[in-house]
Amino acid sequence: MMLLKEILKDKFAKYAFIILLLLYIIILFADFISPYSSTYSNRDLSYAPPSNIYMIDEMGKLSLPYTYNYIRKYDPDLMQTVYKQDRSKKYYIKPFVKGEKHKVLGLIPTHRHLFGVSDGGEIHLLGTDINGRDVFSRLLFGGRISMTVGFLALLIVFPIGLLYGGISGYFGGWIDVIMMRFAEAIMAIPSFYLLIILAAILPSGMTSVQRFSLIVVILALIGWAGFARVVRGMVLSVKQEEFVQAEKVMGASSLRIILKHIIPQTTSYVIIAMTLSVPSYILAESGLSFLGLGIQQPDASWGNMLKEAQEYMNILYRPWLLAPGGLIFIAVLSFNLLGDAIRDILDPKSIIRK
Repeated sequence: MMLLKEILKDKFAKYAFIILLLLYIIILFADFISPYSSTYSNRDLSYAPPSNIYMIDEMGKLSLPYTYNYIRKYDPDLMQTVYKQDRSKKYYIKPFVKGEKHKVLGLIPTHRHLFGVSDGGEIHLLGTDINGRDVFSRLLFGGRISMTVGFLALLIVFPIGLLYGGISGYFGGWIDVIMMRFAEAIMAIPSFYLLIILAAILPSGMTSVQRFSLIVVILALIGWAGFARVVRGMVLSVKQEEFVQAEKVMGASSLRIILKHIIPQTTSYVIIAMTLSVPSYILAESGLSFLGLGIQQPDASWGNMLKEAQEYMNILYRPWLLAPGGLIFIAVLSFNLLGDAIRDILDPKSIIRK
């Protein structure tokens, strides 16, 4: 709680914390908030633009929010498909509309969604993709993978790095030399080329989630080495403290001293490192999925959604497809701002906070 109070005193860290909190709440309730499921598609609305929402009617009077459906037509002059609004019927936006069945938090079955339109209408706040799938809904579902995949890696990296670095620094001598040379060998493995090889040899029958989870696990098994080296340096300084020497005199085992007294002294660094590591895994997922090595269609992630925006025509005429890139930027920036603030709070040797 004290850490949270200190974070909220920093203006930028406070906004970053609020943004991240909102993002995680939204993706947690994605099934309820999104008007459509991640697999819903309407091929007649391929690359449909965002729905226009109106609150003023034709008479200039205030009205309940409403929208119009789009009609897809071919323009011979432009030699391309265009969308025009069908103004023959309004579709009013309503809260808690009945739609596709889903489970809130994976537990409570319901047909209700946070918002939607009356029967026969469609609403696409951020337009649709090439398959007529709602971009807004897929952003929420894709965020579940992009925003949580980093924690899977952290569950592997930090326990291994803490224990390995703790043992190496505590015992020192030839044990330290051997363990650090092994860690340096691990750090020398080129992860990018390893991923290319993995993408080629992984079984084709694996689901995209299984495929990327395995890649993340392998990346984590490579990434722990750098973390272990830092922990080892911290342990080298801590093990000479009087309370550690006192434990030795009292007959405590080496493992007990490492786990109960030395590793807890690295808590501040661990918290900082965890906060600053998550953005790198968000970018890793986005990059790998963008290159086709991570989450595969039809499953959604911010990386494979952004892949559609790489085409020049899409950037010019369908800018809503860039929305995943905006969310990646916001999430990574927020994590970095929050991590910097936590470092300033917990590390007495860091620069003086404003």
